[in-house]
Amino acid sequence: MWKIMALLQKNLVWSIPIFMVAGIVVGAILDPTPLKGLIMPLTFLMVYPMMINLQIQKVLSGGDFKVQILTQVINFGIVPFFAFGMGKFFFADRPLIALGLLLAALLPTSGMTISWTGFAKGNISAAIKMTVIGLILGSLATPLYAKFLMGEAVEIPMASIFTQIFIIVFLPMVLGFMTRLTLIRVVGLDKYNKSLRMKFPAFSTLGVLGIVFVAMALKAQSILSNPMDLLTFLVPLAILYIGNFLLSTIIGKVLFDRGDAIALVYGTVMRNLSIALAIAMTAFGGEQGSEIALIIAMAYIIQVQAAAWYVRFTDRIFGKAPDTSLASLNS
Repeated sequence: MWKIMALLQKNLVWSIPIFMVAGIVVGAILDPTPLKGLIMPLTFLMVYPMMINLQIQKVLSGGDFKVQILTQVINFGIVPFFAFGMGKFFFADRPLIALGLLLAALLPTSGMTISWTGFAKGNISAAIKMTVIGLILGSLATPLYAKFLMGEAVEIPMASIFTQIFIIVFLPMVLGFMTRLTLIRVVGLDKYNKSLRMKFPAFSTLGVLGIVFVAMALKAQSILSNPMDLLTFLVPLAILYIGNFLLSTIIGKVLFDRGDAIALVYGTVMRNLSIALAIAMTAFGGEQGSEIALIIAMAYIIQVQAAAWYVRFTDRIFGKAPDTSLASLNS
C-alpha cells in the first residue's frame, strides 16, 4: 500500500488525470451524491499530514528579510491580480471558473516549494520560511481578495470561508505541530528525518486524489456534455505559470544570489493547490465547489511539469551551485 501511495505521489502529472477520468466514469454510471460525505474526511487527510513537516519555528530565524518581503509582494501584490485579469479575459461568462483560477493563485507555496528548491540546490531555509509565511498570509487574505475581486460576480460566503480555513488550515497546523514534537520526542530527530518525515506527503497526495475524484464525479454529467471544456483551462493556466516563472526569474537573477533567487522562484510560482481545492469543496458546497475545483485540478498538471522542467534549467539561468549551497533541513 505504501509503495502504491509513494508511486502516486511521485507521478502526480499522471495520477491526477487518472483520478479525474475515474471520477468522471463513476459519476456518469452512478449517482455521485453520496460522495459529498467524503469531502471533509478527504480534506483532513489532504491537509493534516502536510502540516506535520511544517517547521513553523523557522519563521523566527533571520538573515533573509529582503527576499522574504519581495516574495510576498509578488505573491499578494502581483500574482492574484494577474490571475484575476486572466479569469476576466478567458472566463468572463463563467465566474466560478474564474474564481477557481483566483483561488489557485491566492495560496502561495506548498511542501513542494521546499522540495523543488532543494532539488535545484537553492536556499532551503528561506524556502521553509516562505512556505509558512505564505500559507498563513494566504489563508487570511483569500476571503478578502475573493470578496473584493469576485464579489460582484459570485456570492462569496465570507463567514463560511473563514470558518473552513480555520478547520482545514489552522487546526491541522496546530495538530501537525504537536504531532511533529511528539514524534521527535518519542523516536528522536534523526530517526524522524530518516524514517518518518518522507512518509507524510504520500498521505496528503491520497487526500488530493480523493478530492479530485469526488469533484470530477459530482461534475461528470456537465463535463461529458462538453468534454473539450477541461482542455480550455490549459491555455490560461500555462500563461499564468509561464508569466510567473519569467517575472520571478528576472527579479531573482537581478536582485539576489543563486540560492535566494531559486527560493524566490519556487516560493512565488508553486501554489498550495491542495488548500485551494479544500476551500472550494468545503466553503462553496458540492455543486459550486466542484465547478470551482475543475480548473484547480488541471493546475496540478501544469504546476508539477513546470517545476520539474525548471530544475533542469537552473544551472543555465543562475550558474552552478557551490558545494555548500544546499543547507541541511536539520539545521
